[in-house]
Amino acid sequence: MQYEAVIGLEVHAQLLTQSKIFCSCSTQFGSEPNTQVCPVCLGMPGVLPVLNKKAVEYTIKTGLAMNCKIASYSRFARKNYFYPDLPKGYQISQYELPLCEEGYLEITVNNERRKIRIKRIHLEEDAGKNIHDPSGYSFVDFNRTGVPLMEIVSEPDIKTPAEAASYMKKLRTILRYLGVCDGNLEQGSLRCDANISIRPVGSKEFGVKTEIKNINSFRFVEKALEYEIKRQIRILTDGGKITQETRLWDSQTGTTQSMRSKEEAHDYRYFPEPDLVPVVVSKDFIERIKKDMPELPDKKIEKFIKQYNLPNYDAEILTEEKSIAEWFEEAVKLGGKPKEVSNWIMGELLRLLNEENKDITQCSVKPSQLVELIGLIEKGTINRNTAKEVFEEMYKTGKTAENIVKEKGLTQISDDAILIEAIKEVISKNPKEVERFKNGEEKLIGFFVGQVMKNTKGKANPKLVNELILKLLKDS
Repeated sequence: MQYEAVIGLEVHAQLLTQSKIFCSCSTQFGSEPNTQVCPVCLGMPGVLPVLNKKAVEYTIKTGLAMNCKIASYSRFARKNYFYPDLPKGYQISQYELPLCEEGYLEITVNNERRKIRIKRIHLEEDAGKNIHDPSGYSFVDFNRTGVPLMEIVSEPDIKTPAEAASYMKKLRTILRYLGVCDGNLEQGSLRCDANISIRPVGSKEFGVKTEIKNINSFRFVEKALEYEIKRQIRILTDGGKITQETRLWDSQTGTTQSMRSKEEAHDYRYFPEPDLVPVVVSKDFIERIKKDMPELPDKKIEKFIKQYNLPNYDAEILTEEKSIAEWFEEAVKLGGKPKEVSNWIMGELLRLLNEENKDITQCSVKPSQLVELIGLIEKGTINRNTAKEVFEEMYKTGKTAENIVKEKGLTQISDDAILIEAIKEVISKNPKEVERFKNGEEKLIGFFVGQVMKNTKGKANPKLVNELILKLLKDS
């Protein structure tokens, strides 16, 4: 029997508001436990929640970016369940009337473009955090309680673990472009629950699904789904039955472990939140949000290919982060040739940033400085190899290319007389290679150029060296 997977993702994104969803407490990450709490987010008797307007705006913004219908009327509900980190004994969420519905995202995997439908995007409050101490005691930090949380629920349109990872990456990129979520998986501001079932290839019936909770990396999403697909196939092949349950991904063992039986909606006893009025969104409010929307990744990719004649690969890399795309566009605006700027960003700049795990916004090299460096190459002041050395010094010190070239005496040697002397010295020291070259081994030209570059400490004009070596070898 051949099986296929049916996957749907529920992605939870903490919104970048300064205050919580129903009170004025700070949402700042990393503060001392239980220092950002008040009677409202602690669920004390008699307190009343007040909805954060910015959280609604951010959710609508996300819905527009993901091609959703924006509800003019929505409301909150109480989702009842008990966890130690849920102080009220219920979570304020949205149930039958969410803010955004019926959207989609497009992803590309193995050169195939696919549309993944989005069922709903709704607002809710986050829970606190349980901390299990090695001493055997457990503690609860309520700082996260009440942080605005946006849940983005896909339809079960995802076919493979690779598509799931691609969908989540695309989602994170869009959220960061919009400025509504920082997408920090390590800190838990973006996390994912995956629903997965399998069925015989060609079947229209859904199999029994399991849910994998709180996966916090793209790689783990892929690995957890790969494991779960194999586990379910093994059970069915052995004649067993899949149990509908919630499972946890254990990255240490590379396995999913049973956590509890899967709840259904009726288990939560949803009912309308009596302390909050319905959310009524006007057309004017939606139009104002639309006008504030940035250019999104897909549009930027299209622009980079059509307007700047970049290959699709370059366009996708440069648009993964809004800050990188803007850095590139600024450099082009200042006179840099698009493909040349792209090569420097994707090669040297991203390499150096990745080595230090830094964002481009923390980079000391400005777009104008890269354009200046490229100009020095084009004028023949320095060669490309020297330029790489100069760029690394620019990155470390923040100095301009021109100052570094002057300080280190890196100006390219383009004087024929100096280069001829250097070439003659190399020829005289390598008579065997000269003989082999004359006997037809013309690829040895690279050897001679390399020796001259080495002797001139990389400052020789390689194009001119190549021309002069050919002339001198044929004349010798």
